[in-house]
Order: sequence, then structure tokens, then C-alpha cells
Amino acid sequence: MDYLKKYEEWITNPYFDEDTRKELLDLKDKENEIKERFFKDLEFGTGGLRGILGAGVNRMNLYTVRRATQGLANYIIKQGGEKKGVAIAYDSRRMSPEFALDSALCLAANGIKAYLFESLRPTPELSFTLRELGCIAGIVITASHNPPEYNGYKVYWEDGAQITSPKDLEIIHEVNAITDFSQAKTMTKEEATQQGLLNIIGEEIDQKYIEALKKLVINPITEEGKKLKIVYTPLHGSGNLPVRRILKELGFTNVYVVAEQELPDSEFSTVGYPNPEDPKVFDLAIKLAKEVDADIILATDPDADRLGIQVKNPQGQYVLFNGNMTGALIAEYVFSQKAKKGILPENAALIKTIVTGNISDQIAAHYNARLIEVLTGFKYIGEQIKRFEETGCNEFVFGYEESYGYLVGTHSRDKDAVVAVMALCEAAAYYMTQGISLYEQMKRIYQKYGYFKEDLISVTLKGIEGMEKIKEIMEGYRKNPPVTAGDYKVLKVRDYKANTITDMTTGKVSPTGLPLSDVLYFELNDDAWSAIRPSGTEPKIKFYFGVKGNSKEDAEAKLDKLMKDEVFKVS
Repeated sequence: MDYLKKYEEWITNPYFDEDTRKELLDLKDKENEIKERFFKDLEFGTGGLRGILGAGVNRMNLYTVRRATQGLANYIIKQGGEKKGVAIAYDSRRMSPEFALDSALCLAANGIKAYLFESLRPTPELSFTLRELGCIAGIVITASHNPPEYNGYKVYWEDGAQITSPKDLEIIHEVNAITDFSQAKTMTKEEATQQGLLNIIGEEIDQKYIEALKKLVINPITEEGKKLKIVYTPLHGSGNLPVRRILKELGFTNVYVVAEQELPDSEFSTVGYPNPEDPKVFDLAIKLAKEVDADIILATDPDADRLGIQVKNPQGQYVLFNGNMTGALIAEYVFSQKAKKGILPENAALIKTIVTGNISDQIAAHYNARLIEVLTGFKYIGEQIKRFEETGCNEFVFGYEESYGYLVGTHSRDKDAVVAVMALCEAAAYYMTQGISLYEQMKRIYQKYGYFKEDLISVTLKGIEGMEKIKEIMEGYRKNPPVTAGDYKVLKVRDYKANTITDMTTGKVSPTGLPLSDVLYFELNDDAWSAIRPSGTEPKIKFYFGVKGNSKEDAEAKLDKLMKDEVFKVS
């Protein structure tokens, strides 16, 4: 049993610190727990690491983080990029500051200059920073919106986006080549500082980031717009200071922050699961919003790359908008206002992921923009921005994904909740001057483009058995794809893992044209669709659904029937 051999190595080797060995010795009679921690190495995937904190090769700890950093350092040196340096940011999670510093010291021990933020910062600011400083790469220590027992490690390349093929696979190869944890180098903070290899960064970069955002304003905030009442919660994360700063500098004066969730808290004690997609995280914000009669409620996740919103309806109730709705709001505002002012590029592009709703297609068509569909993961949107810059084929205007990630502008190459807050509040202030709310504007968008409605079912399957079950489910759908779903007929089956699009009527097979990914997508008639994919960051399998109706009620009924179809039940 290899996992027991690895366990023995960790409890006997003096390379591992005393606390680590003690934590593992306490598990000596818990074989299942030992197996969970040692049956495989924590996988350095196409975006980096993410896992549960703790001792062991299948956990997030200083040793697995240092190993990943050594692999990255080896790759950077082979690319001749050590002089450019690496920027490092981190959020409010357990061990985030420690992992960030240890990564910096590992890089320094390899002769690579590290630029480490003085305190927590949003993920999108890291993307901005590494390009601003001319770095070869960037690292963010975060597990995004995962529960508090998780942390993660994301790697960015010099274009500011998370690593994509072939670099991701090449870096993975370097990490996997490190079979002995003692191969990972380190040095003291004092040594690294004295040798000019550890550089602490902060306010100067913050200022440049905020200035880059302000350049994206289309309609300056009027006195009427400044009356907008905003409730904001950073959910104990890194959005607190930059979000409040950008709103203040734009002129918004009625911004109310949820006091109980304002400060960093690695336990996320008021929410547990700090995901703005979850309606429960808004409880305290709604309470405050009712007290101050707010027009809009905003929530950013711990690393401030995702934004969730609730808006007040005519009955005074607060309604949660999903990512497709918020994305449509921002897209329609940005495209319509740029077109109105004559500043919409002729070769404008709107980018969405394959599981994002189809209203974006209608918006792009209305403004004669190119609609580009990419795999799930904002790095693929960043990859398209790089391609636009290299070829001049298109100009990026807006990109988004249904999982609450949005980007206006190219200052960042990752989703940016700070700029999304700015754009959304600018839109709300503008519509206020037109006598309508964001809720009413959303209704106008549906009237203009059609009543599109989407939803998502996530099934959690933890541990080794869960991983096997998810594989079994995906394989089952591949072998026996549905021919009908709800009241719909399956027209085509896209298998992104096999790179095939199969026409269910003719049997004709064509390529997807996208990189390989474990996703199945079912094209249905009448603009409906469904997709299935394992989560890349959590032990879940996700089922996505989208329909188009003749009215809000019609769309809701169609979606409900589609989601309840037995073909999508997991046993």
C-alpha cells in the first residue's frame, strides 16, 4: 500500500516539521483518513492547486505549496525569465499569508525576484500587477469561494491570464518531476530581502490599479446618480478596501458596508461558505438594506473576482440576480452606451463560456459584435484577449461567465469583481437618471431579446468514492446520451473531451474547435440547452440548464420541467 509508505515517510523524516508529524501521528488509527491524505499527490492541475488544508501529499500545506513553487521556478529558469520576477498576492484564508511568503522565499532561493503584497489583495489586482511590473508570472494564494477548510494556489503568466496550454502542461511536468519534497529550495526572509530578491509592494500599485479602472467609466456619475443607495459586503475577504475606494472616488456617497462581514476572517464565521451565488450569504446585507432602503446589494467573494447582486423590485423586496442576468445587465449597458457615444469598435467582441446563457448571443448580434464561446474558466477569455492584441482581429469589450465572473476592459486578464461593481453601479446611477431601476432594466432586456432563463444543480460527491462516481456518471452520459429532455429534442451532443459534435439526426460528427475538457453539452430545440461537467475546484458534478420562453412565466415553467427530467437524476 503506497499510501502507508508515504505516511511513514512523513512521520519519520525530520525534514517535515514537528507540528506536521504530530498531526499525522494523531491519525495512526484512522486508516481511511490516512488514505485520503496520501493515496495521491494533490494534483497541480491546469490552474494550479486547490485542496483541503492539512498534512499529507493530498493536502494544502507548506510542503505541497513549496513543491509547486519549485516546479514553477524550474520552468521560469528554463524560459530564461528569472530576471523579470514573479508577483504574489493572497486573500484572507487560513495560511494564505504563510503560503504567499513561503512561495516568495522559494522563488528567491532560486534567484528569482519576488514581488509580494504587504497584505491581502484581490485576484484581479494581481493580474494587473504582474503586467504593470513586467513579471514573467504571478501567483495568487486563494481558494476563491470554497469553504474555510480549503486553500489554493493559482498561477498566471506574463500576459496576466492564468496559464493555458501548452504552458500549463509544461509547468505540471516540472512540478511532477519533483519526487522528493526536500528538492524544493528556500531561504530566510532576511537573506532574500538583503539580496534584493524579496520586494514588498502595496499602495503605489493600488493607486495605478484604481486609476486603470476609472479610465473605463463611460458616463460620469451625476448628482442624481449619486443618490443611489448601495449596501456592500466583502464577505470577510479582500474586496473591502478597493471596492469602497473605487465607489468613493467615483462620487457615490451612500455606500453602507455590512459591519459584521467587513473585516478579514479566515473562518468566514458569518457565512461558512463565502459564495455570492448562495442566497444565504446575503442575510445580513438584506437586513442592512431594509434599514437604509438600499437600491442595490453587492457581495464579493474572498478574493474579489466574483460579484453577486440583489436589486429592489417595485414591491420593495430584494431579488437575487444570477450570473447570466448580471452579465446581461453589464453587457447591455456597456455596448449600448458605447454605441450611443460612437465609441463602440467596429470589430468589437463579447466573450462568454460554453455554460453561460444564450442571451449574450442576442446582445452581440444586436450591436454587430462578434460572439466568441470558450471553455469554462476565465483564463480562456484572457487567452482570447491576448490573441486580439497579437492579431488585431477583434477588440475586447466585455466577457463573462455564469458563475458570477465579469470583466470590462483589459487592465486585468481575469474576472474582476471590483470593476464589475464599478460598471454595475455606474449603470444603476445612469438608469436612475432615466427614471428606472436595475430591476426594471432587466425586464426591458428580456422584452428586447427574449425571456432566457437558466439554472444549475450541483451534486457533491466527496472523497475517493466521489471521484469514481463522478467519472462513472460522465461515462454513462457519453455511452448513452439522452435523445429527449423535458419537452425538448436533443439536436446535437458536444463532447469536449472527445472533441466531437454529433448531429443526432444525421449522425454527422464534427470537431468542437476548442481544447479538450471533460464537458458534455446537449443542444436542444427552441434555444434550450443542458450541459454536464465535473467542477474543477470542488468535489461536485454540475448540471446546467437554459431555456427561452415567450414570457417570464413560460420560461420558468419550461426550465422547471427540463430540470426535473429523469434523464438528469443522479442515483
